[in-house]
Amino acid sequence: MEFQAEYIVLFDRLQIRYYGIIIVIAMIIAATVAARLAKRDGRDPDHIWGALTWAIIPAIVLARLWFVIFPPASSVEQGMDTAWYLQNFFNTTNGAIAIWSGGLSIFGAVLGGFLGAYIYMRRNKLPIPAWLDIAGIALPLGQAIGRIANFVNQELYGAVTTLPWGINIDAEHRVSPYKSLVDYPTSTTRFHPLFLYEALLNIALFVVLLNLFSRRRKQFRYGDFFLIYLMGYSLIRFMLEFLRAEIAFIPGTTINSSQVTTAIIFVIALAVFILRRNQPTAAQVDAAQKAQTSVQ
Repeated sequence: MEFQAEYIVLFDRLQIRYYGIIIVIAMIIAATVAARLAKRDGRDPDHIWGALTWAIIPAIVLARLWFVIFPPASSVEQGMDTAWYLQNFFNTTNGAIAIWSGGLSIFGAVLGGFLGAYIYMRRNKLPIPAWLDIAGIALPLGQAIGRIANFVNQELYGAVTTLPWGINIDAEHRVSPYKSLVDYPTSTTRFHPLFLYEALLNIALFVVLLNLFSRRRKQFRYGDFFLIYLMGYSLIRFMLEFLRAEIAFIPGTTINSSQVTTAIIFVIALAVFILRRNQPTAAQVDAAQKAQTSVQ
């Protein structure tokens, strides 16, 4: 066994990347929290693990697909734009299929995971809004833990800073315009730890959602917590993109694809949240279902 900066080598050939280990740990912890919330809410926690099983593969596929459609500027500078990824789809070093080389988008991961979990919930005839609420609380916790993987890979950092918590980024992991070691020497240049900012803000979002769920769950509508998660994370990501060093643009433009995506998600989630204010609360829905059951 050999330990490298970003991976472990087993049997002189097999590489196990810390990134993957951390992501798996994040999923397990988030799913464990979700299972406990489900049990507290009077639901079968085994469905959390069932939905997670269905969510993993589509989450990975769409996370990579999103990266391919909206590659970061550093990849485009090297000639690896969307067309290149599609033309070199089976290139095992950097092609679209090479998820082990890095390049997974949180937007694609959430969308793919949602689709997989949605299919599972439909097959098992589960009340989707109620289960999405549980997912919406656990997701920011999982994302916060997963951001540690970005630290290991020296990615998701911001612009240069003189703040005391700035971090060093090795020359090989830098993007333009910070590649010049003359203008930005490794010994004195520090960068915003953007992954840490997002992790801390996600934890704060998790704490707020968990507190509301624990104390006022029945005052909200089923599905509200998931909508609040979408709005909260969209706002976090939109603001942090102003600091980000490596930006992904909409192909053929200089428009930040992440900010456009989060702005659209925020507006849609907010509109749905407002339009649902006249619908019955969780307490009213539960009371109506209990009354119906008693009559039957």
